[in-house]
Amino acid sequence: MAGATTRGVLFVHSSPRALCPHLEWAASDVLGTRVALDWTEQPAGRDLLRAEYSWQAPQGTGATLASAFRGWANLRYEVTEDPSPGADGARWSHTPSLGIFHAVTDAHGNVVVPEDRIRSAVAAARDARDVRDALDLALGQAWDEELEPFRYAGAGAPVRWLHRVG
Repeated sequence: MAGATTRGVLFVHSSPRALCPHLEWAASDVLGTRVALDWTEQPAGRDLLRAEYSWQAPQGTGATLASAFRGWANLRYEVTEDPSPGADGARWSHTPSLGIFHAVTDAHGNVVVPEDRIRSAVAAARDARDVRDALDLALGQAWDEELEPFRYAGAGAPVRWLHRVG
C-alpha cells in the first residue's frame, strides 16, 4: 500500500557522548523533522548515554533508521517498526561486537522465523544442539543476551510518544 504509515521506536541503548548529536542529525534526516533525543546516563556502561524516541513515518522507515546508524563504533541500538496494512513488523538490533540483526515481528513484537529457515535448520542438523544453535541465530539470541543489561538499565526511562489514541 503506497504511502501507508507506521509507528516504531528507536532505542539507543548506549552511545558515547560525542556521538549523540550525530545520531540526532541522522534520525532527523531520516524522519524529515528535527529530532532532539532526551539523553540519560546509561548505568550499564561507563561514560555512555541512552535515549528512546517514538516515531511515525512511512513504511520502511525502520530499515532506513537502522541503516543510518549502522557502522558507528561503540553504539548499541534497536529500531522497531510496527506492522501496518500490507507490511509485517520488524526489529533491527545492533551491537558493536555482533553487528546488525534483522527479524520480522508479529503484532505482539515476537520474532517470526520463516518456515524455510526452520526446515533448513532441521535438514542441516547433525543433532539437537545444531537445531538449537540455528534457531538461536534465527531468533537473534546473541543480540538479546548482549543488549539485555542495557535494556534493563533503561527501565523507567522517559519515552516521548508521538501519536494520539483515538
